Amino acid sequence: MNTIGYFEIQSSNPASDAKFYEAVFGWKFIKDEFLPIEYYRIETNSINGGLLKRPSNIPQLGGGTNAFVCSIEVANFDEIAELIIANGGQIALPKFAIPARCYQGYFIDLDNNTFGVFEVNAQAK
Repeated sequence: MNTIGYFEIQSSNPASDAKFYEAVFGWKFIKDEFLPIEYYRIETNSINGGLLKRPSNIPQLGGGTNAFVCSIEVANFDEIAELIIANGGQIALPKFAIPARCYQGYFIDLDNNTFGVFEVNAQAK
């Protein structure tokens, strides 16, 4: 627990970038239909992730990045969310269910960095 268990790549053109990463690294991409944005699950030989439609403008070169988000697997989503808020963090995207997989949410740290938190739960709905 409390380790990086999932990563995400933001993309302006997810279908094209999925082909790129598949060709370069051999990752498998599976399009999901449960979110209101274009989203592909990524299966690698170790840690798995996702490729999603970028929700903002492409960062300018040399201006920092906002393209990769890590999600931390936790035992209790709600307890960790309370700790994040109590310590000055903010909610970026409230808790939601990924059916039959987990509960997921996104937060912003004290330096405006986005990170995810998820709790594995096969009964999530």
